[in-house]
Amino acid sequence: MRSKASYKGHPIHPALIPFPFAFLSGAFLFDLVGRLTDRASWWNTGANLAAAGIAMALVAAVPGLIDYRYTVPPKSTGKKRATRHMLANLSAVALFAVAWWLRGSASAAPGVAQLVLEGAGLALLSAGGWMGGVLVNRNQIGVDPRYANAGKWREATLQARLGEPVVVAKADELEVNQMKLLRVGDRRIVLARDEGGYVAFDDRCTHRGGSLAGGAMICGTVQCPWHGSQFDVQTGGVKAGPAAERIAIYRVEERDGEIRLVL
Repeated sequence: MRSKASYKGHPIHPALIPFPFAFLSGAFLFDLVGRLTDRASWWNTGANLAAAGIAMALVAAVPGLIDYRYTVPPKSTGKKRATRHMLANLSAVALFAVAWWLRGSASAAPGVAQLVLEGAGLALLSAGGWMGGVLVNRNQIGVDPRYANAGKWREATLQARLGEPVVVAKADELEVNQMKLLRVGDRRIVLARDEGGYVAFDDRCTHRGGSLAGGAMICGTVQCPWHGSQFDVQTGGVKAGPAAERIAIYRVEERDGEIRLVL
């Protein structure tokens, strides 16, 4: 068995995001005004802002890629939106980088081609920013909606063979109504504890693919944080829509003070 801590939320790049937005927006505006007024100091500033914005965008992309890989639920509408968000931002940075390269030096006046590239990059950056806002506010990527007595967020990455029990927790690791996200191969499974003991079920809501481990659990019911669908953690049955399909459940065993999952 291999277990490791995983990543939850956005501890880094919310503080970084304003910099590339401000620098790249400023680069276009300073270049445009400098070109229209024939002021070299303005387009010189624009070139320096573009260089700083490109560098900061690459720095901010690192934790963004971590979120894309580990936090955004796979096979969900959020994943599709996150993919479009990533492509829009990377394309925007690429357009600014090409414009900066074509200029050759900060002292050179920006041509029409550079301004068009920067304008298109700014439009893509705005679209990507809007999608990023939707990911946070609607899909709750980076939001940790802890509820009363939910406990500390827990994750584990495991290797398991079909039909063979694998240890996933200590018997006293979770309190009632607490959950733990398990990454078992290419599956995401929630280990939870209700009044009757430990249970395990798919992390994916059958409505739009939201992460159930990021939702709330109470009285044997887990609720998806995206649209409020509720499922019985013992049977996997739907207790409240908009989801219409049940979630898969898995067998768990308690032995020698350990909780074992059987796929």
